[in-house]
Amino acid sequence: MLTPPTELLSNKTFLYDLIIENGLVMMPQGLVHTDVGVYQGKIVAFGGLKNAEAKQRLDVHGLHVLPGVIDSQVHFREPGLEYKEDLESGTRSAIAGGVTTVFEMPNTNPNTTTAEALAEKLRRCENRAWSNYAFYMGAAGTENAQAMAELELLKGCCGVKIFMGSSTGTLLVSEDSQLEAVLRSGRRRVAIHAEDEARLIERKPLVQTETARVQDHPHWRDVTSALRATQRILALGEKTKRPLHLLHITSAPEIELLAKNKHLTTVEVTPQHLTLFAPDCYDRMGTYAQMNPPIREKEHQDALWWGIQNGVVDVIGSDHAPHTKEEKAKPYPATPAGMTGVQTLVPLLLNHLHNGKLTLERLVDLTSYGPARVFNIMGKGRIALGYDADFTIVDLNAKRVITHAMMQSKVGWTPFDGMQVTGWATHTIVGGHIAMAEDELLGKPQGQVVQFWDTKAYH
Repeated sequence: MLTPPTELLSNKTFLYDLIIENGLVMMPQGLVHTDVGVYQGKIVAFGGLKNAEAKQRLDVHGLHVLPGVIDSQVHFREPGLEYKEDLESGTRSAIAGGVTTVFEMPNTNPNTTTAEALAEKLRRCENRAWSNYAFYMGAAGTENAQAMAELELLKGCCGVKIFMGSSTGTLLVSEDSQLEAVLRSGRRRVAIHAEDEARLIERKPLVQTETARVQDHPHWRDVTSALRATQRILALGEKTKRPLHLLHITSAPEIELLAKNKHLTTVEVTPQHLTLFAPDCYDRMGTYAQMNPPIREKEHQDALWWGIQNGVVDVIGSDHAPHTKEEKAKPYPATPAGMTGVQTLVPLLLNHLHNGKLTLERLVDLTSYGPARVFNIMGKGRIALGYDADFTIVDLNAKRVITHAMMQSKVGWTPFDGMQVTGWATHTIVGGHIAMAEDELLGKPQGQVVQFWDTKAYH
């Protein structure tokens, strides 16, 4: 039996802020039936806390208490594109779905490429962010390559993001000389959107015809464009000795290549690519299924699952990238690529757990331990003494139907509308505060900026 620290036991007047009782708690050694004591935003005790004093108690009998889920790839559109999403609505969506921490991408307006732009995002989060948060610094080629070694160490920066292929926004670093300059400036892990820009330009005429359909999207942005970019960045990573993180991998050849080069990179896949496949998704949803890199055929989805089951994949991120219904209604290829995802990440993965594609341990590794390990996050990713009191509490047997009406995102839609899932987040706890209970948001935004072991504040 685990017990509270001696100094707490010796203080008979000690008052916990929160006790989570009667749960099945996913601890580093596995599932433990225990209570969890929280004080000042930290986990301070485990064990039988029935008689302990607490300001608040939460009975989670029959539920599983998981480390707070970390979504390390979201696009919340603020500043500049708040009509699609903003930091308040995006983090609210995260909390509604059981996600406690998000890393937001730099392709806003202005792009997050300077210390001033990062500071402005941090300012905008004050008293507005429901979840914990950090931001990527966007690589802009030679424009900020030399400054990146300092920029990546700023408070609130989770790392550097490179777009090798053009997507939403104006950030693009496509030439090997530019890529190498960015990789040589700094030491933190660099997140990569790997599509080969030259091949995308070469193949774009395929969809610039009167008969172009969204079903053509994965043929324009084909497997070769992804594989070629992945090969190039792996070679540059090896040359510069810079750690890489390959985002939203989509194809069987990439998984095969990455399995042979795990010493060079960590790997992310998205719930969309694990759940949807072509041509079915395009036939059913049209441009609502359009994202970059594209959703591909079932054989590629099967390869992604092989990568998860064989340890090639380190992280699952949602790539939440909302666009309005009006924008999605334009004729392809004028339609923007991207879909909502932060609120549905947890239920989709729990449903895959129910269907035997994941174990609970592997799910936690991909959404909590994995991001904490990859990004050197301080105090998050596991349920252990001294760690932050971030929890995602789930009912593995709850049957729900995902709907557009549930979405907290400003755009109000999900590609998974009408899908029945088994498994649901019942509570989201951020820093010891119950932010969501039974689909209801509680209190006010309590999110805090994430801290990292590999920034200058801790050297």
